[in-house]
Amino acid sequence: MKKRPVAALLLIILLGVCPLLLSGCHGKGETGAFSIPEQFDSSRKIELTFWAKNDTNKAQTNVYEKAIRDFETLYPNISVNLRLYTDYGKIYNDVITNIATDSTPNICITYPDHIATYLTGANTVVPLDDLMTDSRYGLGGSEVLFDSPTKEEVIDKFLQECQFKGHFYALPYMRSTEACYINKTYVEKLGFTIPDILTWDYIWEVSEAAAAKNPDGTYAANGQNVMIPFIYKSTDNMMISMLKQLDAGYSNDQGEILIFNDSTRQILKTVAEHVKTGAFSTFKISSYPANFLNAGQCIFAIDSTAGSTWMGAEAPLSDISADAFVDFETVVLPIPQFDPDHPQMISQGPSICIFNKEDPQIVLASWLFSQFLLTNDVQIGYARTEGYVPVTTKARESEEYKDYLSRRGEDNSAYYSVKIDATQLLLDSTDNTFVTAVFNGSTSLRNAAGELIEDVAKSVRRKKTVDDSYIDKLFDSVTSLYRLDQIKTEDQEESELDSKNLGPLPAGSVWLIIILAFVWIMIGIAAGVRKLKSRKKDES
Repeated sequence: MKKRPVAALLLIILLGVCPLLLSGCHGKGETGAFSIPEQFDSSRKIELTFWAKNDTNKAQTNVYEKAIRDFETLYPNISVNLRLYTDYGKIYNDVITNIATDSTPNICITYPDHIATYLTGANTVVPLDDLMTDSRYGLGGSEVLFDSPTKEEVIDKFLQECQFKGHFYALPYMRSTEACYINKTYVEKLGFTIPDILTWDYIWEVSEAAAAKNPDGTYAANGQNVMIPFIYKSTDNMMISMLKQLDAGYSNDQGEILIFNDSTRQILKTVAEHVKTGAFSTFKISSYPANFLNAGQCIFAIDSTAGSTWMGAEAPLSDISADAFVDFETVVLPIPQFDPDHPQMISQGPSICIFNKEDPQIVLASWLFSQFLLTNDVQIGYARTEGYVPVTTKARESEEYKDYLSRRGEDNSAYYSVKIDATQLLLDSTDNTFVTAVFNGSTSLRNAAGELIEDVAKSVRRKKTVDDSYIDKLFDSVTSLYRLDQIKTEDQEESELDSKNLGPLPAGSVWLIIILAFVWIMIGIAAGVRKLKSRKKDES
């Protein structure tokens, strides 16, 4: 029988041994990322959990419930269980808790800042890049059973807000911004005219005037015993927006913390000055701006456009009694600016993320429902409930949505004028909106931004002096409270990862290198022997 060449035998041994050695080198390995199935299996039952936020606006709950019914009609093998939360913070906390037990929901309404923290778990959130562009099941895909918008029909500015670490991890669902709801009647009573664009100097000047009292102790502006001229609902947005308008540091895309700077210091001193006179307060200290605005006890109430149905003398939603309302004209404008020629206002609003599961059919079903939330019926239906705007041009350019906007003021519910004014504000100002960088720790930084203003306001009310020494201590305490000194930039994380990879090679890797070297030497020797034998044969 003919003998097998030595080199061939060695190669066979090498091919058999290498997989074993390579498995020893790599250990357990990473969990496999989601791959789109070739076909969605409509024959099997799939149950999904969907977490969303709702306060007490029953109209929003109705939109979600109708969307689920309509989706389940199209996909009868899929059932969607809705769980409503009162705020996004509770959703965030529950997701973080459930990541550890691998019991996250399938679909979640959340914020990109929160998703950045969810991503600390391996393959927790599904990247949507491939799903969005898949010709069959992607946005506008051929196998989708409803009129899905294409990727190009999702407003790019809003879509980009859902991209970080090089991937899309969410779809925008709705977008809002902040607005300044103004009691025009009282402003004019104080002798002021409302400008087209508010400035911080104007806001502070009018607010100080509104803090003046009559000889009997009542306020000159309203004749009441209570007046808080200027209330800001979200102090984190207040600080972030002011820093953005001043082109001052907050953070960057690498996750570097830049908020502790001279501009922040000056903002805090200004806040302290106007808290001291009673011209300014916050939601956490005084309660909802709308409650004071509607009772004639506030001149400027800054809140989200998504809260517009709570604002104004004829607000359809309110937490105060009907007899507490006062009659006044409401004007809705963008938040005050430092530079009116270059306005900046924050873009906010919920996004949709999908959590990874072992079964790709479940993930695909989750994607289909998430995509369904971008259809015109859902987008327009939800936008009508508050001062949100749809995130697709498909919905915005529809005749139904245009008709909705054109009917401003027909009633104080569906066509409530303040709500539609707030909506139009964002539609007209989308190009002036901005978002902050998203990274693991950006939620903590956002909370810290608001904490700075809240602590200063509380300290002033306790008769403490807010000077440079106070602010130095405040910076240190907030850094410690929110562990901002423990947040690593992307460069630091990569450096740590690289350093971990520079350790000694595993024993399996070492043996693999030795065997490879030995095999190549033996192959060389075998080739040399064959060549020598061939030469001797030719000579003979």
